[in-house]
Formats: sequence, structure tokens, C-alpha cells
Amino acid sequence: MKYFVKEDSIVRKIWGKSDTVLLIFAGAAAEFALNKAVDWLYFTGKLPADPLGRLFSTVTYAREIIFADEAKAFQSIDAIYHIHKAVENSRDSTIPDWAYRDVLFMLIFYSISSFEVLERRLTLAEKEEIYSVFKRLGERMKLKDLAADYKSWLPQRAAHLENDLVESRYTKDLFVQYKKHLGSIRYLFLIEGQKLVIPERVRDLLHFNHAHMLRFFVPVYKTSRVISVDRIIKNIILPSAYAKEIKELDVANSQ
Repeated sequence: MKYFVKEDSIVRKIWGKSDTVLLIFAGAAAEFALNKAVDWLYFTGKLPADPLGRLFSTVTYAREIIFADEAKAFQSIDAIYHIHKAVENSRDSTIPDWAYRDVLFMLIFYSISSFEVLERRLTLAEKEEIYSVFKRLGERMKLKDLAADYKSWLPQRAAHLENDLVESRYTKDLFVQYKKHLGSIRYLFLIEGQKLVIPERVRDLLHFNHAHMLRFFVPVYKTSRVISVDRIIKNIILPSAYAKEIKELDVANSQ
């Protein structure tokens, strides 16, 4: 069987642990709130109604594609493509290509930054492999102007951060919704988790300070994984509404 991502790929290692996937989710939640095209998801009403569920489903889709055989992965990517086209038809307008690229770029960037926070520094070759996997996903989505390789992508990513992000009323509303759905304590953990992985441009636009409450917690958490206490910690700090999905990430990883 031919898989979309090789079985020994660093991408599978990154997306095969729930804590890394959840940190990817946290970073994407911060940056997505600043995206100039976020109004598209407000158009359907799904994002403000369930911002965590909407973002979690995006991350879950990506993960399912990464672990699927190539045929199923292509089917999933094609389905996502057609869902977005249906939204465009409903609004009688077109989602700009750069907006699709921005979501892809978030998956690339936070895959790297989250793994490096929780595990180790990645080699250039590993970063190239991560970029290559998501580039294939983007090409299947018919995205244009994707850089040839990771090193060529870096200035493209920098340009995105500069040109496609802005603090807007949607930004403020999304963070209000995050807090509403998480509660004050878990919301604090979300913010502190975001601080660990977001780039400086995102930090500045969100007016986050440089204090890192979780920076000192990460080594303790790594130790907890060794002695299998991490699941208890996750149950405490993560919303119970997503307990089943989070548990399934770990189950899938143990198969």
C-alpha cells in the first residue's frame, strides 16, 4: 500500500502525538484570528459558533490525510476543496488563493515550531521533508505559486506574515469566543501555549508579552511523559468536550 506520507517520515512522528498536535492547534488558533480572510468563516456562522471545534476539525483533517493511504488522502483533499468551492458559490465570491496558502503555511510552520518546543531541533533535511509533504497537499488543492522547497518558502512565509495579518474586530471576537468556550483557566493555558510557538509578528499584533509561564513547565511535562503522567495533566488543562478526540490521537499513535 502506498501512503500519502512515508511510514518513517518525520511528519508522521510530529503528527503522531496528541501534545504536539494540540500545540499546532494552539498556534494556528492565534494566527488564524489575525488572518485578513477570516471573515469567510464568519460568513457560514460556524467559526463564531464553535471556534475551537472548527479549528480542531481543520487540524484533524490534516492529520487524517497524513496517516492515510494515498488514494484516501486524495479523496479527503478533494472533498475539502469542493466544500470550499460550495462556500464560494453561496457567497458568490472567490476565496483568494493567498488565503488557502496561509492555512497551509500555518500547518507547515507550527508543525516545525511545536515539535521543536516539545522534542528537539529539526534538521534542515527534516524541515525540507515537512515542506514537501504539505506542498503536495497544496498542489492537490490546486494552490498556485508554492515555493519549490523549504528554503525558498521562508521569504514567502515572511511576506505572508507581513501582508496577510491584521488585528481586526474578528480577532477580538475570536479570542472572546475562545475564552467563553474554554473558561478562564484553560484560556490562560491556551495563551501561554501560543506564546511558545508563534512568530514575533503574530506576538506583536496580539500584544502578547514575552513572559512565558509554560517555558518552565515544558521540561516538567517532558518528564511526565516518561512516567506516563502526561495524560492526567492533559485531562486537567484540556476541554472535556474534546476528550474523546484527544484520546483518539494517542490511540492512533499507539497502533
